[in-house]
Amino acid sequence: MGQFKANQLVDRLEAAAKARQATVARFRARPAADDPIVLARQSARRAIIQAREVREHEREMARQEAGAQREAEALAELERQEAERIRQAAEKAERQAALAAEQKAARDARFAARKARARR
Repeated sequence: MGQFKANQLVDRLEAAAKARQATVARFRARPAADDPIVLARQSARRAIIQAREVREHEREMARQEAGAQREAEALAELERQEAERIRQAAEKAERQAALAAEQKAARDARFAARKARARR
């Protein structure tokens, strides 16, 4: 059995050496940095990155525009509520003034009736 295990170890070592050699071969087979294919790939990547940045910028501008729109709508709503509150306060003051005038007229009528009874 010792022989069998030794063969397995040798086989694993040989496989690892072949894998290392294949990796080195792939590394050496890579095109140089000034190769036209590499340069074309880099320019394509740059174009993709620039397009992505433009889209991100457009989304940010749209977000800011939407935020400004929401802010303007909220401000308009607050102004409308304030105008409604002022209108209601004016109506309430008007009703209170009318009620006070009505109560004064009733009080004056009672006073006049009492004076008229006292004169008889």
